[in-house]
Amino acid sequence: VQLQASGGGRVQAGGSLTLSCTVSGLTFTRYRWGWFRQAPGKEREFVAAWSSGSTVYADSVKGRFTISRATAEKTVYLQLNSLKPEDTAIYYCAATTVVLSGIRSPSMYNYWGQGTQVTVSS
Repeated sequence: VQLQASGGGRVQAGGSLTLSCTVSGLTFTRYRWGWFRQAPGKEREFVAAWSSGSTVYADSVKGRFTISRATAEKTVYLQLNSLKPEDTAIYYCAATTVVLSGIRSPSMYNYWGQGTQVTVSS
């Protein structure tokens, strides 16, 4: 199983990025998908999740970030708009079989990507 995250980079505040997570080695349609992030010195935190057509977002990113998936490409996306310096972190994609009630918890995820760095300057 491999989750390959990409698309990170350095942008100025107010800018946008699109993160991608390309999946191989598992049945894409059987899983739900999440994005998490971890800033230096902080714990990994939930950002967004997709589950059977429903989406869930952390309050800190609601209205600015959008999670989506493309089944044919076996890819999960996270669109980041109106970026702020506090969004600076390593972003990780992850796969889980749990339903929405547990989808915010990192411990519920079975597989993780390697992370992609997002840096937002003021």
